[in-house]
Amino acid sequence: MELNVLDSSDIFGKVSLSRLLTGIQTDTKTDKTGKGRIWVTFISSFVMDSHLNRHTFGLIQSRLVPFYLHLGSLYAFLNLTVFAVYHPVDLLDDRETFQIGVYFLCVSVAAVNAQWFGQMTSEIMSDMHLMEQAQGLGQDIGLSTNREAYAKLCETDSRYRCLSGRLWLYRLLSSVCNLCCITCNAYSLFYLSENLTTL
Repeated sequence: MELNVLDSSDIFGKVSLSRLLTGIQTDTKTDKTGKGRIWVTFISSFVMDSHLNRHTFGLIQSRLVPFYLHLGSLYAFLNLTVFAVYHPVDLLDDRETFQIGVYFLCVSVAAVNAQWFGQMTSEIMSDMHLMEQAQGLGQDIGLSTNREAYAKLCETDSRYRCLSGRLWLYRLLSSVCNLCCITCNAYSLFYLSENLTTL
């Protein structure tokens, strides 16, 4: 009679790797859901708006937001990859299939936000800043200050008016993408908490 003995280093090595990957996945979800998206999308804009002049605020956003959006895409991709490694397609049940769809949606939306909306917003802001500087504008603190001068610039310069409308649209679409990713990550956290022992 032959006795099969498992090597303890194999068992603990697999458990450690599994727990490490689960930890990475959980950390990327909570970072992007809790601290990152909500802070960058909403809170930091309100804080900077009331303390910085328009052009400094725009310069900071044009440098940090693209980096943040690409990092969000990377996190979304890592979450999808880790989930896919532990859940082969041919063995997925209905909830896991839905979950992988949620991850894929989050990756897609985050990538579109990073590659399209973030880039376009930075380019439009740069063009608008040059036009505002030519009129002596942009050094006022807060977006609500000196509204009349900006409204007059919109009335007199059709290119500026067009850029202003496009900037508003891209910011709105970017915020919608961020809210979509927040929702996807919140659902994924709920799914992960329900199945933490099986991941």
